[in-house]
Amino acid sequence: MINLSDLGQVYIVCGKTDMRRGIDTLASMMKEKFNLDPFSGQVFLFCGGSQDRFKALYWDGQGYWLLYKRFENGKMNWPKNQDEVRELGSEQVDWLMKGFSIEPKINEAAARNFY
Repeated sequence: MINLSDLGQVYIVCGKTDMRRGIDTLASMMKEKFNLDPFSGQVFLFCGGSQDRFKALYWDGQGYWLLYKRFENGKMNWPKNQDEVRELGSEQVDWLMKGFSIEPKINEAAARNFY
């Protein structure tokens, strides 16, 4: 498996992205809508409506990489806010690639015992 965190800082584009978009449109969206530099060497993640596939856009200094992954068994827990981009830590990237939420929830029983 490719460890996206090893490539650079990872950003997740929340909400649904039209997965027919290619490199130029995705790079333009990062610059114009979110004011992020698509030539920065950072990784930008995009997800469609079905949440069983994603695209990753990455500039390596010479050209763009557009990675596409489809999960055969299950879906990712992708954040829904359409107008938001989040910076992810390496642990959050790992959680996302395994289909878990990037926002760990406190176990209710543990929370009751804590208070």
